[in-house]
Amino acid sequence: MRALARDAKRQYDVDLIEKTAHACVDADETLLRALYYDCAPFSGTVRKPVSGEPYEFKGSDAWLRDLASRDLFAVRRGVLKFRGFKPRRIPVAAETLTDDDFKPDFEQKGVDMRIGLDIANFATQRSVDRIILVTGDTDCIPAMKNGRISGLQIVMIEFENHRLAPELLWHSDYKRRIAWPA
Repeated sequence: MRALARDAKRQYDVDLIEKTAHACVDADETLLRALYYDCAPFSGTVRKPVSGEPYEFKGSDAWLRDLASRDLFAVRRGVLKFRGFKPRRIPVAAETLTDDDFKPDFEQKGVDMRIGLDIANFATQRSVDRIILVTGDTDCIPAMKNGRISGLQIVMIEFENHRLAPELLWHSDYKRRIAWPA
């Protein structure tokens, strides 16, 4: 959702996340809980790729704590791993390389598994009939399949000016288009 908000020139913050979650729920539905899956920004010191000088990332998880304190919200946290640096542009002229020619490379870990576990738990406990998913990640398909086999309805959210991967639609029951909330 972060990338879609950026493309739509929306400020991605706690208020947008909360409003979007509520916009996904139809008038005849009752929201049990909005689960938000993400990682806190990376914090730590790394060495720059060319100069070797230390660089400190100072990420804050205050916004995730704020979101978790909102009514009907729960935050499921993965971990953001630093995987080094990668070139900003390719090809790279080796004789003129500087630290500015590289950008940090991060990988989100554990989020897909948490989504899958939550869907499996909802299916096993029969605590909900329907799950509304806001994702473009096809890694969620096995969890979606499991939920549907267990009798859950899966609703995929599609934002205006964006198309979901067909594979996500193949493994869902409904597609619901929404506009960005005001």
